[in-house]
Amino acid sequence: MSAIPSFTPTKLALALALATAPLAVIAEQAQDAEQRAENSKSASPTIEVIRIKGDQLSHAYLETGTVTLISRQQIDAIQPLSTEDVLRRVPGINIKGEDETSIVANFGLRGLSASESKSLLLEDGVPVAPGLFIGNDRYFNPRIQRVDQVEILKGSASLRYGPSTIGGVVNYITKTPDDGVKLSGRVGSFNMREASIEAGGRNASGDGYAGVVATHATSDGFMDKGYEMSDVMVKAGTAIGDNQRVGVKFSYHENDANISYRGLFVNDYLAGERYNPAPDDWYLQDRTSFDLNHELTISDNMTLKTLVYWSDVSRDYWRYNVDTAASNAAGRWVYTDDLTGNNRSFERFGVETRLSVAYQLGDMAADTEFGLRLMREESNDMRIRATRQSDRTGVNDRHIVDSADSYAAYVQSRIELTERLAVTPGLRVESYEQDRVVLTQNNDSAKTSNTEFLPGVGATFELTPAAQLYGGVYRAFSPASNGVALDGLTDQKLDGERATNYEVGIRGSEGQLSYEVAAFVMDFSNQVVTGNSDPNLSQSNAGKTEHRGMEFALAYDFGAGFSMDTNATWIPTSKFKTGDHQGNRLPYAPKFMANIGLNYSADKLTAALTAHHRGEQYGDPSNQVELPAGAGGGIWGGLLPAYTVLDLTAQYRVVDGFTVFGAVKNLTDKQYISGLRQGIYVGPERSFEVGFRYRF
Repeated sequence: MSAIPSFTPTKLALALALATAPLAVIAEQAQDAEQRAENSKSASPTIEVIRIKGDQLSHAYLETGTVTLISRQQIDAIQPLSTEDVLRRVPGINIKGEDETSIVANFGLRGLSASESKSLLLEDGVPVAPGLFIGNDRYFNPRIQRVDQVEILKGSASLRYGPSTIGGVVNYITKTPDDGVKLSGRVGSFNMREASIEAGGRNASGDGYAGVVATHATSDGFMDKGYEMSDVMVKAGTAIGDNQRVGVKFSYHENDANISYRGLFVNDYLAGERYNPAPDDWYLQDRTSFDLNHELTISDNMTLKTLVYWSDVSRDYWRYNVDTAASNAAGRWVYTDDLTGNNRSFERFGVETRLSVAYQLGDMAADTEFGLRLMREESNDMRIRATRQSDRTGVNDRHIVDSADSYAAYVQSRIELTERLAVTPGLRVESYEQDRVVLTQNNDSAKTSNTEFLPGVGATFELTPAAQLYGGVYRAFSPASNGVALDGLTDQKLDGERATNYEVGIRGSEGQLSYEVAAFVMDFSNQVVTGNSDPNLSQSNAGKTEHRGMEFALAYDFGAGFSMDTNATWIPTSKFKTGDHQGNRLPYAPKFMANIGLNYSADKLTAALTAHHRGEQYGDPSNQVELPAGAGGGIWGGLLPAYTVLDLTAQYRVVDGFTVFGAVKNLTDKQYISGLRQGIYVGPERSFEVGFRYRF
């Protein structure tokens, strides 16, 4: 890692020079004030935060990488309990499930381990992971009840975002309440109960709105992993004059969940036991956030968007210690009276601005976007030693404050060389400084910094009016967290985890058929690994991995209300190229995954039978096959068998504004292992749900 200031004036000047190079051309084409005002009157009144382009039909063909958009109607048809119920149906995404509502995010893209985050998770363009630079912990996962659409970008299309875009970008777009009130509710297996309300309104001119989306849900949970969740989101926006719009979003989330890292022992799993292996462990989570966004239409061809965001996340994780010998003798976890609270809070403040311009470059049309982001993150990490009688109070024997200041600048231009061929070069610069202070160690501290240059280029070519080739190459990185980069309060001199990614694909439609095929390569030139034998250098830059595969998607409308949606992911190579595990396959990276959905839609009835298949996968880098039988301190690994799960969903519109729906999930009651972590996580058994949606 370079021992330099987090963003030197020289490098900032270089990034800004690259970003402002076309401005002379753009300025010559600016429209006068009267034309700007006239243009703004015809603009959509919807106020949006900075976001990935969300209309797949009109924008996917502008992107140089794979783009997937899941609409509100598709989400309603899936009847998901979590965001990951939706993501597992997307080609290239593998889910490592820990509970049925996915309280924390656990997914991997394109052969990257689902147990580590190398992909960027956003909500309305705002980072969701509490600490991108101080520890990319996924302690908050947006609730599906507030989500209107889901966007997934892979390949060079993700260059505009960062950091941690090696696998791609997932962006959850939240609901903007319409006029009126909408009530919904559902009940289901494991005493699941959920109620939601959406209420909103617009002014007479349609250029201002306000609304709320609120959900409360409780459940005893599969395997008695119960939870009680409340989620509230308020959104409002208005036009300011003829050429400005402003929007705000406030959200609050709270979830108390009876979950833990502990899983079942092998013998209990094989015997069909389904109990909570850690009945007294609790995961207590809350998050408050505020977003402010502003859009200025400077001219017909120039728009400036600015987003300011703040969030505060806390996660108190109370877990009882175990008696290892007694656990091995009993064949299940046996707990002591010693209670540990691994309690962490994260605060983030960020400002991001983007200038989009359209202009002529000779006889070629061009669109350029310039971006700048400033962000501050800080975490407060405490370890509380308590007892069963102490009511979660005790000695704080580890108190660490981590922080990071980061800066990013980027420029990306789409240039139409011909009517059929467009190229999109770009450059992103990410720079950050990390700091760690150990308050329980005489306030000892350490810091380090790093700067990454991330170039990329993509292209699209129209083969026919109904078929397009696309592809690109770009560099991506994921920063080492403070705990790794400053382990032992020593600058470990670690670079970011870097990868060079390649992708080529074809997409199109012909009559009732639509399709997409993409091939990809992700080549890590550096991947941070732990466990170095040198006590003064506990991490190293030695890791290299390689990922090669293909994604396929096919949809066909048979007519008479029947249709089919299918996709498959084939990743023959996802391996370690260096280190102790050289030649082994990465954990949680199956070679094959597939989804197929058979759909029916009539005047009032829609129904779907869907199948999700996940191939076998290893649970740890050693690629051991046998599942560990006891509570020893070794790695919990083993070969997780392949499985296929069927879901049946249906909804019926009784009258306009009133719809009833129901689902049978895991229709065949398939028993399967969803993941490993100090034991076996069991996939949810067959469950039933019924509900309604009613709009006033």
